[in-house]
Amino acid sequence: MINEKQILKTLHSAGISASVSGVKINGGKVSFVLEVDPARGPEIEALRQKAENAVAEFPGVEQVTAILTAKRKTGGGVKHENLAPGIKHIIAVASGKGGVGKSTIAVNLAVALAQAGYKTGLLDADIYGPSAPMMLGVCNKPEMKGDKLEPLEAYGLKIMSIGFLIEEDKPVIWRGPMIQTALRQFLGDVNWGDLDILVVDMPPGTGDVALTMVQKVPLSGAVIVSTPQDIALLDARKGLNMFRETGVPILGIIENMSVFSCPECGHEEHIFGHGGAEEEAKNMGCDFLGAIPLHRDIRETSDKGQPIMVEQPNSDYAQVFKAIADNVTAKLFKNVKRAQAS
Repeated sequence: MINEKQILKTLHSAGISASVSGVKINGGKVSFVLEVDPARGPEIEALRQKAENAVAEFPGVEQVTAILTAKRKTGGGVKHENLAPGIKHIIAVASGKGGVGKSTIAVNLAVALAQAGYKTGLLDADIYGPSAPMMLGVCNKPEMKGDKLEPLEAYGLKIMSIGFLIEEDKPVIWRGPMIQTALRQFLGDVNWGDLDILVVDMPPGTGDVALTMVQKVPLSGAVIVSTPQDIALLDARKGLNMFRETGVPILGIIENMSVFSCPECGHEEHIFGHGGAEEEAKNMGCDFLGAIPLHRDIRETSDKGQPIMVEQPNSDYAQVFKAIADNVTAKLFKNVKRAQAS
C-alpha cells in the first residue's frame, strides 16, 4: 500500500509546486493538504486535480482528496530588526530533533567557510545545550567594550554562546521571553563587525528560539541536518516546513552519520540506514548538500576542541565539509568568486 513518502515523491515528480502537509491514509482513501498562493488564481483548481490524479494511479488507491489552503504571506507581514547591519548573510543550521549531530555540522561548516576566505561568525543559539565552547576549545569570558560584548575568536571565527556566560554545569532554566531577549542581545549587543556569513547553531525542534529567529532575524537561508533514520527524517521535515512557511529559503539538507566505516577492517555499515536524507531532499524539492560519515575521528576532534576541519584539514571528512561550504556560498553569493565575497 502507498505510504506518505511515496505520495510526496509522486507529487514532486508530477511538478506539484506547493507545500504538502497533513497526509492521511485510511485503507484505499488518501487525503492531503496543498498550501498554495491564492495569487495563482485559476490554475489552483487544475493543480488540485493534477495532484489527485497523480496519487490515484497507485494500486490500491480508491479515493484521493486534495484540500487547498491559502499560503501565508510572510514577506510583507514580518518586520525583521536590523540588529547586526555589518553581517551580509545569516544562515541557520537546524534539525527537527536532537542527537543528529547538528552542532558538529554547524561548527565544522563555519570553520570550512572561514578557511575558504569568508569572514565568518558562529552564534551558538542552543540556549539549553550550548556546545560551541567545548567543540572549539574556548572557555574565556567575553569582555565588554563600550556598550558591546566582544565575541571570542578561534580558528578564524568570531564566536558567541550562552556557554561563555554561565557555569559549565549550571542549567539554563528560562522561559520564552527570556530566550527571545537573549537572542536579540546576542545579535544586537555583540560587536560582530563586518561578516560575510554568521552561522547560527539552532536548538533542535521548532520551539521559541526557532520562531524568534525566523520572525525577528533576516535569515538568508536554513540548512537542515538529519540522520538517514526515518524518525529523524520525519522531524526534519517538520523543521524544513517551518522555515518554508515563514519565508526562509532552504539551502539544502545534510545527511549526518550516513555510514560507519570500521577503522580496523574498513567494512562499511549503514547503522541508521542510508540515503534517506537525499531521498527526502528530492521529495521536498530542495538540494542535497552532502553526506557526513559516522566516524570516531569526527567525534574525538569535537570533544577535545579541535574540529576535524582543523585537526585533519586534508581528510576525506574535511573535504565533504568543504564541498558543503562551497554549495552554501554558491547559493548565498550567487556564484561570485570568494575574493569578491569579502
